[in-house]
Amino acid sequence: MIFNHFTLSILEYPLTSLKRPSKNPVRVRFAPSPTGALHLGGARTALFNYLFARHHGGEFILRVEDTDRERSTEESVSGIFDGMHWLGLEWDSGPFYQSQRMERYLEAAQTLLSSGQAYRCDCLPDELEARRKEAMAAGLPPKYDGRCRNRNVSPDKPHVIRFLNSRKGDVIVADLIRGNVLFDAAVLDDLVLVRTDRTPTYNFAVVIDDWDMNISHVIRGDDHINNTPRQILLFEALGAELPAFAHIPMIHGTDRTKLSKRHGATSVTAYREMGYLSDAMVNYIVRLGWSHKDQEIFSRAELIEFFDLDHVGSSPSIFNPEKLLWLNAHYMKTAPGKDLLPHLIPFLPEEKDPLYPGSRETGETASHIIRAIDEWKGRTRTLVELGESLQPFLDRHFSYSPELSKKGFTPESIPILSELAVRFESLDVWDHDHVAEVLKSATLDLSLKLGQVASPLRGALTGQTVSPGIHEVLLLLGRNESLSRIRRAIKHLGETP
Repeated sequence: MIFNHFTLSILEYPLTSLKRPSKNPVRVRFAPSPTGALHLGGARTALFNYLFARHHGGEFILRVEDTDRERSTEESVSGIFDGMHWLGLEWDSGPFYQSQRMERYLEAAQTLLSSGQAYRCDCLPDELEARRKEAMAAGLPPKYDGRCRNRNVSPDKPHVIRFLNSRKGDVIVADLIRGNVLFDAAVLDDLVLVRTDRTPTYNFAVVIDDWDMNISHVIRGDDHINNTPRQILLFEALGAELPAFAHIPMIHGTDRTKLSKRHGATSVTAYREMGYLSDAMVNYIVRLGWSHKDQEIFSRAELIEFFDLDHVGSSPSIFNPEKLLWLNAHYMKTAPGKDLLPHLIPFLPEEKDPLYPGSRETGETASHIIRAIDEWKGRTRTLVELGESLQPFLDRHFSYSPELSKKGFTPESIPILSELAVRFESLDVWDHDHVAEVLKSATLDLSLKLGQVASPLRGALTGQTVSPGIHEVLLLLGRNESLSRIRRAIKHLGETP
């Protein structure tokens, strides 16, 4: 499958092996299969590759492994790119598509056939399955029995091309995270390289791509570790230099099982839609398996400076949604309002009765909402929450929270609001000190505590039970709007049964 509007010329890379540039020996790749969205595990793999390349001054390559014609979709390709852009994982070369390199894979397969390191096999699927069951019943490895190795199957017959595995002893995977991992070559199959429809299998295409693109380090999930010895044998048969391998442990849910939808959203873009900041996501994802001393919060520059594979753990990491939420709240609290506004705009409610025309714009016309963001951001954890909290500062058409009645927003509070309206109306200077003095004097004259006055006033001004300090709310809204809302609340409570 070829996705035309994403296609870049594959001539940027020659189809044969190249010498690695001496200045940038590190060349890594992220190679997703476009059969779904970019999930957290894939995002972490991309992030680790990206940071490793940036730390070492190397190159980060994006390759799309789209040889699964039935499951690969253009929508998935677009979603993966979108997720990577959102996380700021910009690649240096690519994207390169396996679907555009079919001739190269067939050429490499022919090379192995010619050297006697591959052979044609015309065994039927039913025959292979029957032999597999026989081997298992006999307590033998369920691998191909090699009966076509010396049969000289005609190229005119339907056939697959198999790798002739002649290795004896162990295949050693010198893993940069797990250490040396040994595999018995005797149990490795005569791997199918090319299917009957002339498409390459995953293990074969990956080796050819990594060889042609001079990948120095293969950093991927440890669900691929069983593929690695097979790939090592192919590299050796082709006379290609082996890349270094690093297999990252899986991400598990809090129940210690493999992360899935039942543990929460696994798609990166789903978290964007839930109101998470990309900086928070990157900071959280990188800590799923990597550490630097006791530090928890990292800038992008710090991640590039500190990241290496030496401090990637070998045990599965646990995804904790509460920790992610805490981290996102931290990033929101510490970000300037002007920086949050562009990210917040998609989460702002539709304005039925706008308080400030142009409030969705950035720049000087949005100074009022930036002030509101700065006041509110420390009380919310996601952009969704912040957008909802800001509704009263964007739209006069807000509703009163059902929880307000528990906080003193009842018909009994009408005298309090009426007294405040009279005093605010006669106030000539609308600043913190004068507003605070009105609240103080009203509290004393009504023989109440400040909370008994502030609570119904907060409900009148915002329709919510929680807000920034009541003085800040009054100053943000201004004298006329504050008075208008107090009168509206008095009318509303007067009509409340």
